[in-house]
Amino acid sequence: MQPSPLMARTVKAGFCTQQNKYCSKKNSSAWKMTFLNIKPIAWAFSLTTLGTEMLNSVFSFYYVKLFLHLYKVSEVAFYQAQMILMIWNALNDLTGYFHNNSKADCCSSRHSSVLYGAPLYAAAFLLPWFPWKYYHEGDWLSGLHLVVSLCAFDSTLTFVQQAQCVLFAEIFTRYESRLQLIKINQVASLVGSTSILFCGLISDNMEILLNFQVIAVVVAILATASLYAGMCHISHLEPKRSPEENLFSETVQDLPWTSVISLMRQILTQKNFRLFLIVNFFQVFHLTFFSNFMMIFVDNLIPTDVLPSSIRSIMYGAGFICPQCLVLISQSWLRKFGYYKIILFSFYLEGTASIVMLLLGQQYYYFLALYLTVIMVIVQASFCLFNLPLADMVDADLLKFNRQSPLSSMVFGINALFTKPAQSLAPMVILSRLNQFGYGNPNKSTILDLHEAIFNLICLVPLGIAAIQILVWSPFSIRKKTDYTGAF
Repeated sequence: MQPSPLMARTVKAGFCTQQNKYCSKKNSSAWKMTFLNIKPIAWAFSLTTLGTEMLNSVFSFYYVKLFLHLYKVSEVAFYQAQMILMIWNALNDLTGYFHNNSKADCCSSRHSSVLYGAPLYAAAFLLPWFPWKYYHEGDWLSGLHLVVSLCAFDSTLTFVQQAQCVLFAEIFTRYESRLQLIKINQVASLVGSTSILFCGLISDNMEILLNFQVIAVVVAILATASLYAGMCHISHLEPKRSPEENLFSETVQDLPWTSVISLMRQILTQKNFRLFLIVNFFQVFHLTFFSNFMMIFVDNLIPTDVLPSSIRSIMYGAGFICPQCLVLISQSWLRKFGYYKIILFSFYLEGTASIVMLLLGQQYYYFLALYLTVIMVIVQASFCLFNLPLADMVDADLLKFNRQSPLSSMVFGINALFTKPAQSLAPMVILSRLNQFGYGNPNKSTILDLHEAIFNLICLVPLGIAAIQILVWSPFSIRKKTDYTGAF
């Protein structure tokens, strides 16, 4: 969700119910067959994924360095902004349930939410890159700028991506169809993630702010066009609710707060959902940890004569592009082993990589660069699969309580409510730790201690998170689409 984001960062969508004819040429390649058989609405929806990925990846990756290094926001103002964002997130995510059944024009259908939200989403994305004046160190206005940027982007992000998440659960109900959906979405995410690479190369990793501002405007325009193109095509294909479902929605919408709380309690009583919330919270924390601070880690641990700026840009781009490639080539593994085992294996892999790097030490710069790239790829790739168990839990809740219509927005909203705070906690915890070793005012006497602290962070944080996730994820019982019998 990450805060993909990192909500983050991090949300895929669902598509239509119409069937495509299989390719009649038996001698065509498997890859060609796969993409010829993708449903038309899936291609359309991939455009919305492309747009959101372009905006989310650039925002989450660059905003921390922008405000800390260029705008010189104070430590206190940075913490205040993250605390305000946590409160804002809670209020913002609680509106998800009402958004599910709202009669307003902008919420009348999922595609309407995206069409209304897309230009606001792009405008919020552009907010941080243009300073309101020349900021001196600790300027209160830079702190206000950070607060406005974070809250505006989070609001529009939630509005647009929640519609996509709900479509994923409500339209594609079969496990195989969801796998196909993820495949085409990863192609779009792969293309969208290249925005990180181009931003880094053109702006010299944000050293030339004017160049970065130009490319940010281009990204915003392309993302808005992509969102509009995708949703305009989807609009006539979005499934219409039956009269019975509409009646049920109107009834649910008029429920008092006590009934809403009762529904939330029913969802939270499910063991699998609680386990997933814990795992997802740490996944969002982990993802935010690397996406927000990767540039800072590399700048401090790897000398520029070892890893020049252009190579760093490629490395940063690989951290966002390679996860999409990994998910694409793992489709056969997902069908064979299921998402449960794949996600569990990724946790073991993260822990193992952290131990190996800790034993090697920080003096092996190329291994360190490889480790940072690999660990970010694994975290991003596994996070791409998290919508599969979440959508299955929507289905499980529907069956357990014999609901007439799935509470998709409520389930996704509760998930965001409990996991989005990790997007604010990660920057606060990491910056606090770095400042203990003189990050804000580095000097020769503290620089070695700072480097040692950063190295310990990039090894011990992934190791600790992996250990917690392995313990919590192991008892998760919905491991296939049909595994609902032991789900409660």
